[in-house]
Amino acid sequence: MSERPVTPLLDQVHFPADIRKLQKSELPQLADELRAEMISAVSTSGGHLGSGLGVVELTIAIHYVFDTPNDKLIWDVGHQCYPHKIITGRRDRIRTIRQGGGLSGFTKRAESEYDPFGAAHSSTSISAALGFAISNKLAHKPGRAIAVIGDGAMSAGMAYEAMNNAHEAGNRLIVILNDNDMSIAPPVGSLRNSLARLVSSRKYLAPRRLAQKLARAMPGPLHRAARKMEEYTRGWVTGGTLFEELGFYYVGPVDGHNVEALVEILENVRDAEEGPILVHAVTKKGKGYGPAENAADKYHGVVKFDIVSGKQDKGPGGGPPAYTSVFADALKAEMARDEKVVAITAAMPSGTGLDKVEAAFPDRTFDVGIAEQHAVTFAAGLAAQGHRPFCAIYSTFLQRAYDQVVHDVAIQNLPVRFALDRAGLVGADGCTHAGSFDLAYLCTLPNFVVMAAANEAELVNMVHTMALHDSGPIAVRYPRGNGRGVPLPVTPQALEIGKGRIAREGKTVAILSLGTRLEEAEKAADMLEAKGLSTTVADMRFAKPLDEELIRKLLTTHEVAVTIEEAAIGGFGAHVLTLASDDGLIDAGLKLRTLRLPDSFQDQDSPQRQYDEAGLNAPHIVETVLKALRRNDIDADAGAIA
Repeated sequence: MSERPVTPLLDQVHFPADIRKLQKSELPQLADELRAEMISAVSTSGGHLGSGLGVVELTIAIHYVFDTPNDKLIWDVGHQCYPHKIITGRRDRIRTIRQGGGLSGFTKRAESEYDPFGAAHSSTSISAALGFAISNKLAHKPGRAIAVIGDGAMSAGMAYEAMNNAHEAGNRLIVILNDNDMSIAPPVGSLRNSLARLVSSRKYLAPRRLAQKLARAMPGPLHRAARKMEEYTRGWVTGGTLFEELGFYYVGPVDGHNVEALVEILENVRDAEEGPILVHAVTKKGKGYGPAENAADKYHGVVKFDIVSGKQDKGPGGGPPAYTSVFADALKAEMARDEKVVAITAAMPSGTGLDKVEAAFPDRTFDVGIAEQHAVTFAAGLAAQGHRPFCAIYSTFLQRAYDQVVHDVAIQNLPVRFALDRAGLVGADGCTHAGSFDLAYLCTLPNFVVMAAANEAELVNMVHTMALHDSGPIAVRYPRGNGRGVPLPVTPQALEIGKGRIAREGKTVAILSLGTRLEEAEKAADMLEAKGLSTTVADMRFAKPLDEELIRKLLTTHEVAVTIEEAAIGGFGAHVLTLASDDGLIDAGLKLRTLRLPDSFQDQDSPQRQYDEAGLNAPHIVETVLKALRRNDIDADAGAIA
């Protein structure tokens, strides 16, 4: 475990009110100590590192200037909120972050009054802050709302939809653009800070308001010309014309690591009558920690690491490949075989493996930014022109584009291929990133084919099946983490649509498994066989269309049948129940049970404990079977088999 840093100033800070007792000249030291504490904490727990290091000074300045929690601070994509958590009463728990029973890796309303709005998906902060600001306005309360949005999140249309509506909030709304990739304007040191201080100061704002009053008194054409001259002159110098057109008063760019300058600028902004205001702060991801500065992508999210060397403790190597890597290699092989195959992701090239695909096929790989809606409809357009698009998006993020999946893909029956990474439970990232709902929201759609890979070899075959499927939309879901270690096919095989397979055959119990719970189903079969219950295990492969012939056979030739899937209610098991009901099998006394994720949002924990909580491990399958058969050899206390 890393030795904790010496932090005499930070030790005095328990809540933001304590920061406000400090002199401005002490804030740089506080920033250094806060950064050291964050590095030390994440080195022992793992978690998001680079984003938080980049906003240390910004975090301090905001809490120093604004009256949080009365003024509402809303972080966009809360993985940058670790410094915020440390100085808002949670320092004693920061080393529990992303662990079972510990702090969430994102902002969470139930955790602290300083987290007024939870955020783990991108580009929601301005909309939420606008809601807080308007609420205060309607209730005649003085509080302001401050949204901190990263430059990546500005690639999503939702941010601009909110900004287009933000004028209603007036000066109660302040948006801080955390530009950590110099995507809008490069920083040029003190000149930029001087300019930001100037345009946010009373010396500038007072004559500006006077000029505006004079302009309003002019005839219409002169008034409009005078107004545009002022805006475009300042926009030409500062780069803020886009935001001005959306109704914001633009301040910046400002050095996001000069905490004293930030305080001065934010004080000017706080006291200004202009509004809403956007402050453009240029920061460096990983600031203050060399390895994170030099490799921002590798230190965005980390496991435990050695502070001195920066080496991450990734455990023993040489194990089975990750599903993401298997998908990427399989897709590259399909792109090599067929020039019509293209790949699309929404700001997650490394997370989905498309960074490897892009290296091999740069002209046919597209990262559209944090814009899942656009990604889906873009893929639909490509499909309509005869290309074969693979849209690789985390299951949880595809939720953001459901309308496009329905209207632009399914209704038009376009052959878009959806690769749903991180399907099922995701451990430390918790409920906000779990891929719980894709089976429910895709299997209800006509024209869709929905597959789930039981292992990495099946995934290779399913990617090949998708590439050849031109008769409508098709999706494959696969989990986070590594495969089972099964050999990968040298030549992939196209699967027959809607057909499962028997993994092992028995007579009394049938386990119908969809996806990677197959291994647990086989363990359960061994346990049941030991109790004298002959067990069939089927790898169903397809959630839609169902293998109705196989399902009917299994349901009518076994005493009890159990479905299992790593997804919420409404997916595979629900469709099997519907089939059994439609066929009248329920009336015939069929013992059919469904195992699925619970009807709740599961907090972060280790995968094993999450599966135990969900009831999706082998002992839970066995217990379900024995209860259905009214067998009494169940250890109720242990939840396992006696």
